[in-house]
Amino acid sequence: MTLALYADVHIPQAIVEGLRLRGVDVIRAQEDHMAEETDRVLLTRATALHRILVTSDHHLLVEASRRQRQRVRFAGIIFVHALRVSIGKGVEDLEIIAKIAEPSDVTDQVLYLPFY
Repeated sequence: MTLALYADVHIPQAIVEGLRLRGVDVIRAQEDHMAEETDRVLLTRATALHRILVTSDHHLLVEASRRQRQRVRFAGIIFVHALRVSIGKGVEDLEIIAKIAEPSDVTDQVLYLPFY
């Protein structure tokens, strides 16, 4: 099973396009008419769609931490460090996660890119 991804407005279109070319199921918040929503709403929406939220927004880490403390379930977040991950490396690492991870591997978790 592959993971479905939900890219927020902070993820470059080039990464989304690269993932799609590699067969990864990914939608952008802009395509879902959610570009202007709060972090809380965005994470709730991604979870409702059973998609892992991909972001470079540090504010979403705060929301994830709040949910973890309060035991509020969420599908998971992949945090892509904007200054340390090139477009190509972002596509590569996200493809690996999407194609080999199971939903239970990332539920209520935050994964960080780049991998070290």
